[in-house]
Amino acid sequence: MQIILNLPDELVQHFNRDHLAREILEALVIQAYQVEKITSAEVGRILELPSRWAVDDFLKQHNADLHYDETDLERDREALRQLRVKYTNSAS
Repeated sequence: MQIILNLPDELVQHFNRDHLAREILEALVIQAYQVEKITSAEVGRILELPSRWAVDDFLKQHNADLHYDETDLERDREALRQLRVKYTNSAS
């Protein structure tokens, strides 16, 4: 979708006009991520970032906290427990 915006010169003067469209897109993506309208995977797809690590780096550079809560932590702990059991059983 293409959108035409009328921006005041007072604002635009603080940006590089050659990169303004990208900066606006990034700002909108960051805002959408912070209010949980989009996921980190969507951030990567929208901005065409090459990897999850690039997404995490982008979000960190823009002070956008990664969404990771107790449910995520418990899910990761359970995955580790299952891997330990699998590894222990295969090593026997």
